[in-house]
Amino acid sequence: MQSSKVSTSPDTLSAPRARRHPVIRVVLWGIAALVAAAIIWFLRPKVTNAGAKKPDKAREVAPLSVSGVTLAAVPFTEIITANGSLRADEAVELQTEVNGKIASLNFVEGQRVKMGEVLVKIDDSSLQASLRRAEARRKLAEVREKRLARLVAEGGVSRLEYESASGELAVIETEIDIIRTDIAKTSIRAPFDGVVGLRFVSTGAYVAPATRIATLQNLNNIKVDFSIPERYATYVKPGAPITFVVAGSNATYKGTVDAIEPRIDVSTRTILLRAVCSNSDLALIPGLFARVEFSVNKSENALLVPAIAIINGLEERFVFVARDGKAARVRVRTGARTSTQVQVVDGLTAGDVVLTSGVQQLRAGLPVAVVKSK
Repeated sequence: MQSSKVSTSPDTLSAPRARRHPVIRVVLWGIAALVAAAIIWFLRPKVTNAGAKKPDKAREVAPLSVSGVTLAAVPFTEIITANGSLRADEAVELQTEVNGKIASLNFVEGQRVKMGEVLVKIDDSSLQASLRRAEARRKLAEVREKRLARLVAEGGVSRLEYESASGELAVIETEIDIIRTDIAKTSIRAPFDGVVGLRFVSTGAYVAPATRIATLQNLNNIKVDFSIPERYATYVKPGAPITFVVAGSNATYKGTVDAIEPRIDVSTRTILLRAVCSNSDLALIPGLFARVEFSVNKSENALLVPAIAIINGLEERFVFVARDGKAARVRVRTGARTSTQVQVVDGLTAGDVVLTSGVQQLRAGLPVAVVKSK
């Protein structure tokens, strides 16, 4: 009989033991990770709580750093601005009062003319003929009236016949006056010194009373029409000075209030003013847009605060001031306003320190430290 032998080598016997070592290492690493996580979890609340309490305690003690301005009474003039328009001192459109053909135009566009000069002449030949006929009739009526006056004195004619002849003479004389008036209307004269504008007709054109011939404007003075809010109506007096600028020029012009409309415009709640400015050099022309500045109120002891310090409530305005190291809320009544400042007319006094930074974070009684004051 044959028997088979199985030999066992050292490598074969050690294989299972080698496979058990990696498993043990993984288990040990897992246990170590769990222990470390437990330690961190146990220590985390203590660190977080300790760190959270310190900022709260610091905020309760430290005051809020803010900027402020110390109020002082200063001279202040309230100036309002308004939009206006320039107008000629005198302006008229040249038009005829009678129908007719233009016989001559006695001006050049842009020419300066004197009052009384004949600028336009309308053909009056038919009127001159009517005048001559009426004058001839008057001569006959005068002769007849004189003859009847002599006869009525002698008793040769009745008084009624003489009065009829005298009345006829009066009627003819009235007709002559009417014709002469119509003839005078054919000469269009300059009603004042001024500058003639562009003409819209030519010689020989037939014109009627509604026909526009040209314009005439007196530009020695310029009027400035502008409106201001009704609340300033009591501050406005004739003779008050104004300044204004116009489009296309860097110059500042001066004028004085000449007239005030004696009513308030109910649609805009404004009052209309008219000022006059000298224009001897003809630099200003009618129709230009004007930006007018007008002084309405002057104060020698005004309190001005920065506009950023004003807080608008629903029905009030207030500011925060520093008093005894704390913020105090003060209700104020404001007046005029500039681009950066607001006039306070009630609620504050000179020497108050008005807080100008961190306004939205402030509350009454909050400790503050003013780091900038002037």
